[in-house]
Amino acid sequence: MADKITREKETLLRMIKIFCNRHHRSDDELCGDCRDLSEYAMKCLSLCPFGARKPVCGRCPINCFRNDMYAKLITVMRYAGPRMLYKHPVLAVTHLFDAYKKPH
Repeated sequence: MADKITREKETLLRMIKIFCNRHHRSDDELCGDCRDLSEYAMKCLSLCPFGARKPVCGRCPINCFRNDMYAKLITVMRYAGPRMLYKHPVLAVTHLFDAYKKPH
């Protein structure tokens, strides 16, 4: 599979799509708020100082996200996380394994 940052971006984008589809009734495209959240998160992930050694964001010793955006991401992840097992099982399981690894 692709490098860790790319995989994290793909996982997060899929989670945002699941959330937006259910809560904002969007089908293929994200609504404006979810698109802004996605773009912000992709930028933060691209600038991650850990690079390939990146821990999952919830276990990261530094917080790259603004508090308001982080709160939105938590809402998205709480809703979409369990649904990822059915819709995108490989990404979900890989993310779960990454969450239990010790941060470097």
